[in-house]
Amino acid sequence: MQRRNLIKALTLSASIAAMGMTWTVQAAETIKVGILHSLSGTMAISETSLKDMALMTIDEINAKGGVNGKQLEAVVVDPASNWPLFAEKGRQLLTQDKVDVVFGCWTSVSRKSVLPVFEELNGLLFYPVQYEGEEMSPNVFYTGAAPNQQAIPAVEYLMSEDGGAAKRYFLLGTDYVYPRTTNKILRSFLVSKGVAEKDIEEVYTPFGHSDYQTIVANIKKFSAGGKTAVISTVNGDSNVPFYKELANQGIEATDIPVVAFSVGEEELRGIDTKPLVGQLAAWNYFQSVENPVNTEFVNKWKAYAKAKNLPGADKAVTNDPMEATYVGINMWAQAVEKAGSTDVDKVRDALAGQTFAAPSGYTLTMDKTNHHLHKPVMIGEVQEDGQFEVVWQTEGPLRAQPWSPYIEGNDKKPDYAVKSN
Repeated sequence: MQRRNLIKALTLSASIAAMGMTWTVQAAETIKVGILHSLSGTMAISETSLKDMALMTIDEINAKGGVNGKQLEAVVVDPASNWPLFAEKGRQLLTQDKVDVVFGCWTSVSRKSVLPVFEELNGLLFYPVQYEGEEMSPNVFYTGAAPNQQAIPAVEYLMSEDGGAAKRYFLLGTDYVYPRTTNKILRSFLVSKGVAEKDIEEVYTPFGHSDYQTIVANIKKFSAGGKTAVISTVNGDSNVPFYKELANQGIEATDIPVVAFSVGEEELRGIDTKPLVGQLAAWNYFQSVENPVNTEFVNKWKAYAKAKNLPGADKAVTNDPMEATYVGINMWAQAVEKAGSTDVDKVRDALAGQTFAAPSGYTLTMDKTNHHLHKPVMIGEVQEDGQFEVVWQTEGPLRAQPWSPYIEGNDKKPDYAVKSN
């Protein structure tokens, strides 16, 4: 009797073990990819399209056979424009969902929120948006622009004859780390170029701010003191009422040019752009750039938006952070193929020096030491159709300077990735 029970027990154990093996094999059949973007709240206007671009890119890679013979499986979460929730959702992706990489965040405060989690758990985050620099983590790859790849060239353009030769600068931003740090860098840069402190004004508004009547009136007053340009680091859905108020008060680009660092084609979809013709944005990519790679990229996105019945699919547009998302996922896939593994340490090493022929028309390179892409800089003018005409661009990609020379003490910081804490 005991022997029979023992045989039954052994048979049951073997069955359970076999089932366990089956589950393990099934779990290993896909490579899990986390997508960490706000799909609700004030940042949804900007981030939802990055989630959709990530899904399109994953579908495209899977259609070509996946990575190392495995299909990619997207795990999408919504941190809902809630900065502490980014950290919680990031931890969930790494510890519960067991993703091998995460693509996500827009605002720097969301990235700063998740950074300790990724460094603690040795996760891998690809961050696709321009930012203030002052960071170089071994657990983050930055596919957006550092200040010398967007903010500094944009202000140099505004100072030039072609850009209107501005003498006074109104720095308007959303009240968080990216605008404040970027404006700290720009203030130092402007002073180094001989601009007096009295000719620089800084104003900040909270996330989701909607009443810009007084601020725009103050911009007009400030401009009475000399040729003025506005540098906007306003983020999210606040851009809609800001640009509407510019139009309401009759401010045109020929009078007071506005150069935006966080407004692209996606944000302009919800605005009547006719009064904004000639206003500026500085990015590393615009949908309007003409080359065969971009033509294919834009057509694929429009077809995907239509096939998936995305909101506003009939007016689907691409923009800079979408391109950076596309480049980042493809570069990561190339690195995984090179490493023959999704192991974070091996993939990190394999990413150094990776190149990708981007829709911008340039071949972009992941720097071998600083975890940032070498990127071109473009300045575009708003057109009536909500697209941008490129009016200035660099000859080639620039190497990022994460530690801005316009912040004291940065010359002593290392030019390679180190943990932030």
